[in-house]
Amino acid sequence: MNSTALLIAAASGLAGLAFVAAGVARSRKVPAADAAAYLEQLEHGFEDDADADEFTKRMRQSFVARAVHPILGGLAGLVSRVTPRQHILRVHHQLLLAGLTAQLRAEEFVTMQVLSTGLGLLLGIAVATLTKFAPGQKTLFFVLLPAVGALMPQSWLSRKVRERKEAILKDLPDVLDLLAISVEAGVGFEGAMEVVCSHFTSPLALEFSRTLKEMELGLPRREALHNLKRRTEVPELSNFVQALTQADALGMPIGRVLHTQAHEMRTKRKQWAREKAGKLPVKIMFPLVVFIFPAILVVILGPAAASITKGLGH
Repeated sequence: MNSTALLIAAASGLAGLAFVAAGVARSRKVPAADAAAYLEQLEHGFEDDADADEFTKRMRQSFVARAVHPILGGLAGLVSRVTPRQHILRVHHQLLLAGLTAQLRAEEFVTMQVLSTGLGLLLGIAVATLTKFAPGQKTLFFVLLPAVGALMPQSWLSRKVRERKEAILKDLPDVLDLLAISVEAGVGFEGAMEVVCSHFTSPLALEFSRTLKEMELGLPRREALHNLKRRTEVPELSNFVQALTQADALGMPIGRVLHTQAHEMRTKRKQWAREKAGKLPVKIMFPLVVFIFPAILVVILGPAAASITKGLGH
């Protein structure tokens, strides 16, 4: 087995682990937010499975749900017993920020980290023992592959958190505009949140829907909004929640507060767009230097280099 085959096997193993993680997350997805559609789906599901035996019910599930998920669940129980509780809570908080708590448990994510690290370690041992690299290169692979295996799940989770925060930040000005319009039209704050949830399908609308459900279950508005701030950790949304709770405590008109916050968020979104546009020339320099400039130099200087070489040859 040569070094190229080992590198291909390493990449295939890490990619396979990523596909397994995606399959587990997909197999644990919750039903749709529409209660009527969810009840109808449950009703049809019970009718279809009424006369089915256990084997038929099992075979109707996906391969990940039948084979991979039980194994991962058993390993998660073992890993959770030896993992510090603080680390589990920290991973759970990151999954909460990414909106993945319904698809993936913290114990399962830590288990995937352990499996990917172990796979990287095995590949590093294989590279160190079966290849003809120099000792320094073997040591580099032995250290680098487990590190990549350990950091890859965390990098994926951090990217999900960042994408969700950006999505919430982009939708916040429009959501605040709709909230302000609805409140100024005579709708209560909870009714305005329902209007937002019915017109948006973004992560912010899902968080508003969860906040509404918490208030319907009897949680005070202040605590429900505090939970909203804790689940998102977007500074702009946190400022909005703080201004709203202060206005509610002081008896100020909520419509005026919403209108002011919406105007401020529109201004911040313009500034954010200008900042992104200002960073674009710096970011585009790398592909220009690496991919475009060499091709231009070859096209321009290629014929001249051929003529110069031919002249020096004579």
